[in-house]
Parts: sequence; structure tokens; C-alpha cells
Amino acid sequence: VCLLGTLAVSAVAAVGCGKKSGGAGAGGISPQKMADAIYAVVAADRAVYTREVVNRLVDDEKVIGATERYRDDKTLPLPAMMLRLGAEHAKKSDSSFSYALLSLWAINKQNAAKTEAEKEGLKFVVDNAGKNFYKEETLGSKKYFTAVYADKAVVEACAKCHNEHK
Repeated sequence: VCLLGTLAVSAVAAVGCGKKSGGAGAGGISPQKMADAIYAVVAADRAVYTREVVNRLVDDEKVIGATERYRDDKTLPLPAMMLRLGAEHAKKSDSSFSYALLSLWAINKQNAAKTEAEKEGLKFVVDNAGKNFYKEETLGSKKYFTAVYADKAVVEACAKCHNEHK
């Protein structure tokens, strides 16, 4: 299994982050449980898109390519781009949480950690295989709950594409 990067989910205090990570916040659900639920949906969508669309159409059936410049190239968006597009769309409809693919080895600098909790989380999931990272931090006057999860390659094409990237 190849570690490609990490998925970070951050929730603003508006969803109850003032409570301990195990305690219930607004609506009776803890920030950790909410972050875990968001992660489960995002990871499932990413895995299914990668396996059933990109891997099948690009590698197995060789019908179409997948590139970073998918609009100009008339190809499929890469799985990481689909995740970013979804994250941007979700942020427009609900700004109380966000998610992003981040990496200690970001090819695109916008995917590097920005906060101390993100940096600590990235290092933690690399050093502690199979464990997630959770932490509260205050940025400005707002409290955030940040969760970081390892992002593992779901098909061989993931590792191949990442390893061959310029």
C-alpha cells in the first residue's frame, strides 16, 4: 500500500468544537465523529471514482486519459482534482467545515500544510501507520477541530501516476 498524502478535515467552532473531541457538540455529535463521517464519505467517493471511472476508463479500457489540465486536454479530472472540486463546492454551501488533500511532499504548494495542527497531523499519520490524528487549535478568535487521515493508493494506477510525476 502506497501513502500518497493525507486528507485533512477541519471543522469550525460553529459545529461544537469548543467541546472536548470526544464530547458532543452542536446537534449532539462530537467533532471527531463528524470529521470521521465526512472522511468516510469523501474517501468512499474518491475510491469509487478512482477505481470505477479513472482506472477502468484510462488503464483497463484505454478509452480516455486523466490529466491535471482535464478541461484543455478533454480528459477526465484526476482523482485529487475531483476531491478538490468537491471540497470547493461543499465549502460554498457550508463553510462550517472544510477538507483537503495535503502532503509533506506536496507537488502543488497549495497542498502543503498551513496550520500547526495540519503540519503535526501530517507527520503523525506518516509515523503512525493506521492511526488518525485529531487536534483542536485556535486561529484568530475561532477554535477549529482538525482531523488528519492517511490517503492510501486504492489502485496501482495511483502509485504509478504519483511515482512518474515530474
